[in-house]
Amino acid sequence: MIKILLFAELQEEAGVDQIEVDKAGSTVTELKEWLLQEYKLSSLSNTMIAINESYATEEERVKDGDTVAFIPPVSGG
Repeated sequence: MIKILLFAELQEEAGVDQIEVDKAGSTVTELKEWLLQEYKLSSLSNTMIAINESYATEEERVKDGDTVAFIPPVSGG
């Protein structure tokens, strides 16, 4: 199992802040595709990704027990 953390508008769109799913071995791209299909997250394409609190690329594979965070861009002034 892996834990997926959602923040800001992703959390609002999905209606949850975290998801546990049996997707170990998937790439980040595959996780994003699954999330788009399951939760219709329109703002998923512009997110930063972290695996176990370290920034990751979309080609990286997740392992059992990993925590994957999808972090939308932050605006400020």
